[in-house]
Amino acid sequence: MELVTIVTMLAIIEAAIFGLQAGLARAKGGVQAPAITGDELFERRFRVHYNTIEQLIVFIPALWAFGHYVGQYWAAGLGAVFLVGRIVYAVSYVKDPATRGLGFAMSSLPSFVMAVGALIAATISLFAG
Repeated sequence: MELVTIVTMLAIIEAAIFGLQAGLARAKGGVQAPAITGDELFERRFRVHYNTIEQLIVFIPALWAFGHYVGQYWAAGLGAVFLVGRIVYAVSYVKDPATRGLGFAMSSLPSFVMAVGALIAATISLFAG
């Protein structure tokens, strides 16, 4: 499960980088904590970071279960799509939030596929004996 571990750590690092970008945008825009509004660039960076954290709640357990029951290579491949999707999402959301759809789909669909796939594989494993 080394590949699943690597993808997980990359996802966590990616989220941390998005958090750092939000923090830098907060400082540059002069948005004092605890405020989360007041500068459009900060608000966009904040939403990218927060949405990524929301996605990780589904992605990480789905990745691990899918890696266990289906295979780490398939899980890592779908995980790579997720990671790239988060970058596409971040770049497009900061540029123009209306264009975030592709990045959102690229990161949501792999998680859904892995969650459903892991559920099916675990159920088959349970009844197979």
